[in-house]
Amino acid sequence: MIVRTPSQRAALLDRSRTVTVVGASDKPLRPSYVVFSYLRTQGRFAVYPINPGVGEIDGIPAFSSLAAFAREHGAPDIVDIFRKPSEVVGIVEQAIAVHAKAVWFQYGVINEQAIQRADDAGMDVVVDRCLKVESARLNGGLAAAGLNSGLITSRRTSR
Repeated sequence: MIVRTPSQRAALLDRSRTVTVVGASDKPLRPSYVVFSYLRTQGRFAVYPINPGVGEIDGIPAFSSLAAFAREHGAPDIVDIFRKPSEVVGIVEQAIAVHAKAVWFQYGVINEQAIQRADDAGMDVVVDRCLKVESARLNGGLAAAGLNSGLITSRRTSR
């Protein structure tokens, strides 16, 4: 099912416990590192990097593939994809093979064939959204500067 609404995304996140980040980087300036690090430190999910070119990220062992991850931990709830759109059909096929429940295509990772394949396989599919942003937004941890300001109004305070 293509997950389109905020309530559908919230329900997906609520029922998910394990996230694999395909293409997670060990370079702190890369978006895939930022998302991996944020999700890992929130304590909401068990988060694992999938990257054959990296041994570990912040002390967390990286897996070379979704199959390698699944052999050790079973099927992930969410496969979060940080790869070129031209590479994602194969990743979706791997996600299907390991019985992942959902595929999350990060901002700009749009491949209609991969999206359709995941949907046809009965997976939950989130397209062109950031897992970090959605997780923070749905849990009250995102404001204009990306920080939880604690403000309930959009009006500026007097100085």
